[in-house]
Amino acid sequence: MEARLNVFGSPLAAKVVKHINAAGKVISDSPLPAATQELVKIRASQINGCGFCLDMHTKEAVEAGETSTRLHLVAAWREAKVFTDAERVALELAEQGTRLADGAGGVTDEVWANAAKHYDEEQLTALVALIALINTYNRFNVITRQPAGDYRPGQFA
Repeated sequence: MEARLNVFGSPLAAKVVKHINAAGKVISDSPLPAATQELVKIRASQINGCGFCLDMHTKEAVEAGETSTRLHLVAAWREAKVFTDAERVALELAEQGTRLADGAGGVTDEVWANAAKHYDEEQLTALVALIALINTYNRFNVITRQPAGDYRPGQFA
């Protein structure tokens, strides 16, 4: 598949992505666990059908020590025994925050209250920002049809 737009060669795209990446750095440096961050990015990218982000974040997760079993089970996290309660609520929050138009009305009070049991305010802020950010990346890549499969960990570091 050929990309519709060369986002890596466009001066305007470079400016936009520079600012998006700056936000990503703030989130990655937050107290939200790195493994949780990758799981959330993978789950939102699965929902949005973003091959580019799935390629990137599964490889980044492996590079950081994530197991193949957990990565293979992200899409079926409800049935999998390999995730902590905190990771489960983060995945649920990611799903509800990603599927805003599916008629559920956004994030339920129950899911938010459960998330607040596992994460402090700073971690919750990072989690919400991360969900918004990965959805931004997903939309950017899906709209422009960025191809997947060639990402190398650390490629954009």
